[in-house]
Amino acid sequence: MTMHIHDVAIVGAGVAGSSLAKLLADRGLDTLLVDQKSFPRHKVCGEFLSPESRSMLESFGLDDYIQELRPASIERTRLNFSYGKALEINLPGHAIGVSRYALDSVLHRAATEAGAKLRTRTTVTAVTPHDYGYLIETKQDRAEAVTIHARAVIAAWGAANRAGLPGRAEVEHDKEAFIGVKSHFSGIEAEPVVELYFFNGGYLGISPIEGGLVNVAALLKRKEFTHADSDKSILGWIDACCRRNPRLAKRLTHADPVPGTQAAVAPVHLNKKPAAWNRIARLGDASIMIPPLCGDGMSMALRSAELCAPLAVSYLKGEMTLAQWEQQYTKAIRKDFHGPLKWGRRLQWLLGLPFLPRIMLTASPYTPGLAYKMVQATRLK
Repeated sequence: MTMHIHDVAIVGAGVAGSSLAKLLADRGLDTLLVDQKSFPRHKVCGEFLSPESRSMLESFGLDDYIQELRPASIERTRLNFSYGKALEINLPGHAIGVSRYALDSVLHRAATEAGAKLRTRTTVTAVTPHDYGYLIETKQDRAEAVTIHARAVIAAWGAANRAGLPGRAEVEHDKEAFIGVKSHFSGIEAEPVVELYFFNGGYLGISPIEGGLVNVAALLKRKEFTHADSDKSILGWIDACCRRNPRLAKRLTHADPVPGTQAAVAPVHLNKKPAAWNRIARLGDASIMIPPLCGDGMSMALRSAELCAPLAVSYLKGEMTLAQWEQQYTKAIRKDFHGPLKWGRRLQWLLGLPFLPRIMLTASPYTPGLAYKMVQATRLK
């Protein structure tokens, strides 16, 4: 039997991996998209597509797929502290809210309609260089191990450290590991606003999504939310957030959690070293992770796919070497992401200071554009 060799295998079928699979399949490449999870599934995510994200989705030929989902419209951000007046910040364009449960499904459909092959519930256990490219060892549930052959492999497996695989992420010494939790809620009036609620130990965002629901997602300092006497369920953690911010408690008073939409992830490290390449190209959160409060994580995932696609095509067509692909991709990632990452981490740190909210609220009438400029500094250009 003749061995089949794919042009490229993408490990991870989230936003970055799925959009790249479509771009490469559109260019006629034999593309395989692999993920260990079953889909559709709920995932911890702000479920916010920024104006920058929408522009890229349109250029990828994905806008019609997204509009099928009837996403919620989002026009501005509202910062809510435990005291003082809320701070409103207009977005630089039209954003939308859509659940990852729905979004991942349409991205997979777009990729497969372009010609990519999709394998879910398939765990990659090893990636080994070979004379024609790579051997990819996989297993699926209780089935026998299967070897996939590909000329190129790209990592899009998110922020998790994947032991035994190339490009395992390096995490700097991190005193502030976080827990991420999310749930959808009904019974709450959904405004065209992303609401951020700050409190001691973290923050929580509320944003509208399709179907008149809202997504509630929180990033919490693990050491402050894992006490032995606390309710460690996802809804228990959200209740704990409400006890730390009265405005949040009031906002969610009549909200009803939607069964089956809860998800959690831990630990979350926000100071992971950026790594565009480590033996193979890396996309999205596998490469770089901006603090979630910036609301541009999916935009960065899409941009990494946009930067990687033409280089992967050139390599697979024999127009550049693997070393040249690595050099050019790494340079592009650093150029595009250095500023947003630097300012995103600064904003994350500043908003964690107990005195800063009071300063921002006091200064906002005199410097109305300051908050907008701070947020803009975290955006992709």
